[in-house]
Amino acid sequence: MFEQQPTARADLKAGTLYAVAGERRWVYYGQVTPEKNIGFFRRRDHDPVEVDAVLSEAIMSVVTVSYPSITRALRTGRWRKLGRFPVAGELLNPRPSVQWPAGTLTVSIGIGNEPERVTSVDDPSIQDIERMAVWDAEHHISSRLTADFGKEKAEWHVGGPIRRERRIKEILAERFPDQPWHKLPSGWVPTSIR
Repeated sequence: MFEQQPTARADLKAGTLYAVAGERRWVYYGQVTPEKNIGFFRRRDHDPVEVDAVLSEAIMSVVTVSYPSITRALRTGRWRKLGRFPVAGELLNPRPSVQWPAGTLTVSIGIGNEPERVTSVDDPSIQDIERMAVWDAEHHISSRLTADFGKEKAEWHVGGPIRRERRIKEILAERFPDQPWHKLPSGWVPTSIR
């Protein structure tokens, strides 16, 4: 955890870089994209490092984080603003996201201002694309970064990319076979096949 800043406010201007307290004292790094999402770098340290070292790393994931929750996370010391820097190259262009209505197998993929494309949730080309969601900086991002980084076992229910979201639905269907809202839609393709 970082020093608490009771008057801090979130900054969603492109290029703003944040340090994020993760599990086991790891520090992750996220930068605001031109679309006001947060791109997290595939890097973690026990103590914050030089900004240049962070900005040269590959991007691990790009997610939408609730603006008010960033303010809360800054105030409680879960996040710390490191400053504003040129946006990392991988974050300059919008990334696609998947809209997946409940109880269906049909999804829409959108990217920036391009028209949406409709496909099936088991389409191999979309398995690593982010499902549309808004994450809480204080309560969700730490678990999400653990799952994305992939070195430690993550909580089974942490979603994100479509492949992970499909697996969560399969686990819920197995755990609660008598609950109709967890029943998999007809035509479901198991994740173990792909």
